[in-house]
Formats: sequence, C-alpha cells, structure tokens
Amino acid sequence: MILDVDTGVDDLIALLLAVASPELELVAATTVFGNVDIDRTVRNTALALDLAGRQDVEVARGAGAPLEGSWQPFPIVHGEEGLGSYAPSGSVRGPSGRDAATLIVEVVRARPGEVALVAVGPLTNVARAIDLEPRLPELLGGFTLMGGAYREGGNVTPRAEANVWMDALAAARVFEAWSGAEPVTLPRCVGLDVTELVPMSKAELAEAVAPAPASPLAELVDAAASFYIDFHLAFGLEGGYLHDPLAVAAAIDPSVCSWVETRVEVELEGRWSRGETVTDLRGTRATPWSDWNPAPNAVVATGVDTERVLGLVVERLAALVGSRA
Repeated sequence: MILDVDTGVDDLIALLLAVASPELELVAATTVFGNVDIDRTVRNTALALDLAGRQDVEVARGAGAPLEGSWQPFPIVHGEEGLGSYAPSGSVRGPSGRDAATLIVEVVRARPGEVALVAVGPLTNVARAIDLEPRLPELLGGFTLMGGAYREGGNVTPRAEANVWMDALAAARVFEAWSGAEPVTLPRCVGLDVTELVPMSKAELAEAVAPAPASPLAELVDAAASFYIDFHLAFGLEGGYLHDPLAVAAAIDPSVCSWVETRVEVELEGRWSRGETVTDLRGTRATPWSDWNPAPNAVVATGVDTERVLGLVVERLAALVGSRA
C-alpha cells in the first residue's frame, strides 16, 4: 500500500492503522497539503511513522497547493500543527528524494497490479501521477479514496466535502481517468455519508492507548485525538469522525462497507456548489433524456458496519501502542 495523506489527526490514526495491519505491506507515505501546510504534513507523517517503529517507510513530499487557486488549512479541527494539542519538538527525518507523484508512478510500474493506493487528502498528487502515467488505473492493484459527499451535503460548504473542495479540479481529473475502467479497478470512495457514521469516543481512545499510556506513541495519539474529539463534542456530535481510518479499513476489507457502482462528476463551475460530488445513484444517466456519460467511474460506499470498524481501529492501535512500550 501507498498511503497519500495530509496528516492531521484522522490521517495520523489511518497511518497507524496501516502500520498495525498485518495484511498490508506499507511501502510509502506520500504527502499533500490539506489539513495543514505541506511542511507540517511531511513532518507529522514522518513523526508518526518513526514513533510507530517504521523508519523504513519512505515519506515523499507532494503538492503544496491545488492545481489551480488557493486553499486554507483547518486548525480549528486539527490544531495549529495538525496534531491537536501535541507539540512536536526536536527534529525528524525529512522527505525522500522522490516527489509524491514520481514515487507513486515508479512504485506501481515496478510492481504492476500489486500496490494499492489509498488517498485521504486532496487528490492533487494522484492527478499529477496520472499526468506522468496515464495507465495508472490499470497498474494499481486497487484504489480507495476518502473524499466527497455522495448522498448528502458537505462539511466545508453546504455541498462540498473538504478533500474534494480543496482541489476540485484534481478530483475531477481523477474521476475522469477511471471513466469506463474495468469494474474491479474502479476507485472505492468513502465519503461523509459513511465516515460520519464512525465516531471515536473518549472511552475508545482510552482503550486504544491503555497498554502503554506513557509511551511516546500513546502520548501523541492521546493528545492529537483528544483535541479532535473535543472539537466534535463541542458541536453535539458523538465523537471524532474517523474519516481516513475508514478508507484504510475498507482497503483492507471492503466488506466493512456496502457499495454501489455509479458515476461521479465533480462540480467545477457552480458559485455555491464548486467541489460537489454529483453522483448518479438513481441511474439517471441511462435515461434517453440524459446527456451524462453512461460509463461508471467509481464504487461509492453507501453503508458501514460501525462497530466492526471501531473495533478494528481500537484493537490494532492498542496492539501497536503495546508493542512500542
């Protein structure tokens, strides 16, 4: 697996879930702007992997801005440094010599059909990789993304989800690249419809760090996730939404979600709806009065086994924390 991250808090948990999952060989983590700027994303990613004992995982620096326009981070959600109330100190290793898009292309060319890509930030690196290698959809061994809101409104505007909104053009190019691809290769998309059904509580966080609560890894997880959960609780929600960990869980075992094959178009023109993932869940593109492209380009999650996913995340985080005591 290559995990493409914009490491704030839920990315951190997604990274650790990947490290803690014996089904996976985590080859690399590629980084992108998003929850925080690219410098903090690189640092946070390397810090998480190093504290988890995975200094061998390559960390590649990726895009620092969208293909067009500007963006803004989300410190109210993830903290100024992207790690909640955790204050990084000391130096961590820098990124490797390859940029993110180059890494993705070189790895999948070397191991065609073997490497899954999981993207949990803006899709800028993936769009750039497609520019370098248009055969990327054929070369990957799977593609899962966290982004979009397929049956409901967004979380950064009334219509748009944050990852897609931050680089709507990149997202549009990525979905188009898979248009009409073989069904088995279509990207599996987990959006707000399902990720907001997986909230982590303070009790579950405590269980995850319980094996060694004073260890450096546990201190990072606790300080980051507590801040993130508190943000959600302040709005009357049940806990901190595990957006990005769900994408990793779904890549490990797609049966944790229910899915529908469909077509997704990313709105680029609307004054109020730029970044909306317009999804043909009713089969409108098959009607004679429709001018939609009929070819599917995505498999969208429509439901999730919440208890199973939370149990997986807590169990594997606890095992990792215990192993790093």
